Amino acid sequence: MTIEVVATRALLTERLDAVRSSGASVGFVPTMGYLHEGHGSLVDASVASTDLTVVSVFVNPLQFGAGEDLGSYPRDLDADLELCGSRGASLLFHPGVEEVYPTGTALPAVPVGDVAGPLEGERRPGHFAGVVEVVARLFRAVGPCRAFFGQKDFQQLQVVRRMVVDLGLPVDAVGCPTSREHDGLARSSRNVYLTGAERAAAPVLHRALQAGAAAVALPGWDRTEVEAMMVGMLAGEPTASPEYAVVVDPDTLLPADDPTSGRDLRLLVACGFGRARLIDNVGVVAG
Repeated sequence: MTIEVVATRALLTERLDAVRSSGASVGFVPTMGYLHEGHGSLVDASVASTDLTVVSVFVNPLQFGAGEDLGSYPRDLDADLELCGSRGASLLFHPGVEEVYPTGTALPAVPVGDVAGPLEGERRPGHFAGVVEVVARLFRAVGPCRAFFGQKDFQQLQVVRRMVVDLGLPVDAVGCPTSREHDGLARSSRNVYLTGAERAAAPVLHRALQAGAAAVALPGWDRTEVEAMMVGMLAGEPTASPEYAVVVDPDTLLPADDPTSGRDLRLLVACGFGRARLIDNVGVVAG
């Protein structure tokens, strides 16, 4: 399927307003490019539930802190176009930095909710401020839509949902299941940084989460014990540098100490492998 590339907000808005004026629905998949099967599954979800799908490819400079990989972040627009077109997307929005930030990348003005504070918020200062700034600008350019996000970046999804409510945007932020390789490793553009040994070790993230979820599903579980078990599993891999392994309330991202049976909880991990920093998570119902 041929996909149209749009580089300006004005043209994107014109195209999508025309679609909506006919009564059709719009689906939106925001990305930073270098698309993989995980992104493809988001395009599939959008195509299956909306009339027209637009995918954005924009490497947002505000999401990268000092020493992070903005300059070397992987890019392959031709491959991105092929993936999006083959999955049925109709438009690819590929703006330049000056199009998204016409007055410069100054300090973000979009409010960031409390859910952005812990975990990634503590370890990557300013990251979520950059996320909500660019996503708000993209949402305003796209207009009323259903926007599809992978649950691998669970905290980011919750931050975006809070921002949509705070700003009253006409957007339904849909969380889609994490796309995984055959051995459980969550698909990520940063997996390309893994060496052979690191790639062989990286599925330990998913194994630790599965073990933690199995423990939380049993009566009488203890948060600190479950978290220590997950950290221990991560640390058992010589190439791994664990950062955190936590059991949290999915709405607040704060530690979940209440063992009440039937509660929805989220287990999240972050771990370094050489150049790559990987995150993953699973949901569980407390036992």
